[in-house]
Amino acid sequence: MGGGLEKLKIYKLSVRLEVFVHRVVDEKFPKEEKFRGSDQLKRSSSSSSDNIAESYGKYSFGAKINNLFIARGEMMETKSGLERAFLKGFISKELSEFAVNKYIELLKQTNCYINFLKHKKLK
Repeated sequence: MGGGLEKLKIYKLSVRLEVFVHRVVDEKFPKEEKFRGSDQLKRSSSSSSDNIAESYGKYSFGAKINNLFIARGEMMETKSGLERAFLKGFISKELSEFAVNKYIELLKQTNCYINFLKHKKLK
């Protein structure tokens, strides 16, 4: 790692959360969930990071922002899945609250980055 993307705060947090979600799912979810909720959680957490990376590589501000909106949707999907994982008894309340709070933090930071890009676009 070395380039600009790896220094982007939302990208670093998103990757850390992606790894966290994958570990939690592998360790805590029942085996019969492998191709249901657990697979979906893994894919949405990965998609958050992927869309931030794709946004970083886009040339126009509009394209960058569009990919960040997609990433936000994936973040919300992952956050919701983690909340439901607690309700289903797959993970503890503490683990769910920790992860959900981290996703809220990531969503706020992503909103700030989107606003930064919007203002930069106007100049």
